[in-house]
Amino acid sequence: MPRKPRQKSQSGIYHILVRGINRQIIFEDDEDYSSFLRTLARYKEPCGYEIYAYCLMDNHIHILLKEGEEPLEKIMRRIGGSFVYWYNTKYERIGPLFQDRFKSEAVENDRYFLTVLRYIHQNPVKAGLVEKPEQYKWSSMSEYLGKLGIVDTAFALSFFGNEIEKALKAFRQFCEADNDDCCLELEKVKIISDREARELILKVCKIENPFELQNLEKNHRNECLKELKEKYNLSVRQISRLTGINRGIVLRA
Repeated sequence: MPRKPRQKSQSGIYHILVRGINRQIIFEDDEDYSSFLRTLARYKEPCGYEIYAYCLMDNHIHILLKEGEEPLEKIMRRIGGSFVYWYNTKYERIGPLFQDRFKSEAVENDRYFLTVLRYIHQNPVKAGLVEKPEQYKWSSMSEYLGKLGIVDTAFALSFFGNEIEKALKAFRQFCEADNDDCCLELEKVKIISDREARELILKVCKIENPFELQNLEKNHRNECLKELKEKYNLSVRQISRLTGINRGIVLRA
């Protein structure tokens, strides 16, 4: 079935969603998060885009961005290609990191711009990782509250007033407010419990104990790991925890 053409934004502003292939973890440690942010910063000037918000979750990324001199598709190719090259080198892996092409939605008016802005910053709150948006380390919320970074904060804060202190207070209240915002989202997937994952490991690998996977011949072990990730959607962390196999090995398989 042919893909639907990407919706073109008349304002040039897009809400972008990027997810890990087979829902795998993208960011294994702080260095990975920092590297992605450096990649976003590196291409701002040559591509001419502005960033209004971002949130890096462990297996997906939200960005609110306005394209500039280059179209969105080229911007994302630059960012994705650069980061994946760095990532694959670090983890000694090959192949894609992100699922298919990125998703995007056009942001055409001020009201929806603010909705997306809050939605992105509340992502870790709704995921149960923090109680308030400002507590999450890998989102642009900290930049709105004073940390220097890659976000063009002035545009969004202008909606909340001309006096910076009052605007920041109103912005924080807005982002913390309860809401039913609905934007571009990941498909809901069934969470696989450790008990179910253990049974899958035993079945797929034809072993009696998950830790026996460590002792299988390397190529056979890697085939099992690949099947567990790609066919059954077990996460790298879950497989590593249940089998005792190093996360790097699971990631590269």
